[in-house]
Amino acid sequence: MTTLQAAHPFLAQQTDTASNRWLNIGIFGLFVLVTLVIVFRASRNTRTASDYYAAGRAFSGPQNGIAISGDYLSAASFLGIAGAIAVYGYDGFLYSIGFLVAWLVALLLVAELLRNTGRYTMADVLSFRMRERPVRTAASLSTLAVSFFYLLAQMAGAGGLIALLLGIESKGQQAIVIAVVGALMILYVLVGGMKGTTWVQIIKAALLIAGAFVMTLWVLGHYGFNLSGLLGAAVERAGAGGEELLNPGAQYGASSTSRLDFVSLGIALVLGTAGLPHVLMRFYTVPTAKEARRSVVWAIWLIGLFYLFTLVLGYGAGAMVGPEAIKDAPGGVNSAAPLLALQLGGPLLLGFISAVAFATILAVVAGLTITASASFAHDIYANVLKKGKVDDKNQEVKVARITAVVIGIVSILGGIAANGQNVAFLVALAFAVAASANLPTLLYSLFWKRFNTTGALWSIYGGLAVTIVLIVFSPAVSGDEEAMFPALDFAWFPLKNPGLISIPVSFLLGYLGTVLSKEPHNAAKYAEMEVRSLTGAGAEKSTPQH
Repeated sequence: MTTLQAAHPFLAQQTDTASNRWLNIGIFGLFVLVTLVIVFRASRNTRTASDYYAAGRAFSGPQNGIAISGDYLSAASFLGIAGAIAVYGYDGFLYSIGFLVAWLVALLLVAELLRNTGRYTMADVLSFRMRERPVRTAASLSTLAVSFFYLLAQMAGAGGLIALLLGIESKGQQAIVIAVVGALMILYVLVGGMKGTTWVQIIKAALLIAGAFVMTLWVLGHYGFNLSGLLGAAVERAGAGGEELLNPGAQYGASSTSRLDFVSLGIALVLGTAGLPHVLMRFYTVPTAKEARRSVVWAIWLIGLFYLFTLVLGYGAGAMVGPEAIKDAPGGVNSAAPLLALQLGGPLLLGFISAVAFATILAVVAGLTITASASFAHDIYANVLKKGKVDDKNQEVKVARITAVVIGIVSILGGIAANGQNVAFLVALAFAVAASANLPTLLYSLFWKRFNTTGALWSIYGGLAVTIVLIVFSPAVSGDEEAMFPALDFAWFPLKNPGLISIPVSFLLGYLGTVLSKEPHNAAKYAEMEVRSLTGAGAEKSTPQH
């Protein structure tokens, strides 16, 4: 009997670990086989930089919207939020609200303007009217930082997730799982480019939303499709103090520091999404700005619908499995959705949910890898080192593919090193860096006529530095039972997420760098950028300025 079975008697009664492990591996293998076939088919048309980075701009708004939802709904969204709702109730659902509201910022301020102004990466927009080489370098470093920490969290999470779903408890075997995830990720990106990665994300989104929908109907059916009955059962199962599941404060407490921490996290989530490079890059895969706007609308509907499902799944897991059994299982709160699947449909449904979770990790890490490799190849290699004069047009794509291999190997090693550690701070760091370094510079570039190169560099580098320093010296890293290094204590910053401080500081640095600099702004280039961003005129013929 495994620790998972011991934690939950239903597992011991209903499952045979070895047979279920092979069932889950079989379902995983089927998914990998299908997606590899699709990726190889997509690779036939991946020849130019536009094909590799932007899928030839061949996807429609609805297709890209589904892919965006597949890129955005990570394992944390599915397993983490459902578990947080099961154990903490109200506080857990606020994650869903934050992630969803964030898309309104992306829709209203970023999507259409970004698609019209840039070509392949965020740096295309930021360098449009600035001195190109320093701004591209800064934007690329910020992109690599966000992508690496997000990627590291996903890879490290893969070890724990697959350990839970396949009953693998050995660190060595978990390291092999992380290596397999990384190898598949590299293969998807090398062979299929953005087109292959997009199809993987579309398939994964369809599986995830369909699986969550079936489980939601199943749970509601148990309670006569009465949401109040479900909430009452969850409160009753939680025992003494169960009413706290319906009120705020169960997870973060009632102290002023914990409340500020929650506000800080919410700000980072809402503003960070519009600055995540792998999300921004998806806007370039559609042919027009109108399709970019449609894709975000589709993404909002799909993501919003999914987060409503997590409300039912979370409280359903609390009611049918119980918060104590969830917390005691390997993976802690992340085990809520798999345990609920096993309770509802036995080993077969658990196998399907396992495959969906595995697909979720693969799709997200593939999207992150292609974003990071594109940023290095297009921004650093082609436009900084080669100054836009790449002799062989395919050379840039070759460099991107080599970079993808290097990033994949580094992420595998990092994921193995961080396996078993608290990686929540890595995700928080990715969102905080995106909100602090990327978004202020992006908004200033699009909307402030006077903004110049000095302001951009102060905002990016300053936001990146402040965010990392505050995270390193926060309770997320040391001085707390749930910290990455609980035995050490060098924390002096009280908040686990620095967004409340780092985001305003980055905006301020961008402003001060601009007004204190004697560097003149380029009014003509701003006027051109404004016309292009609002109308799309010249967007398809966009060429880098040197």
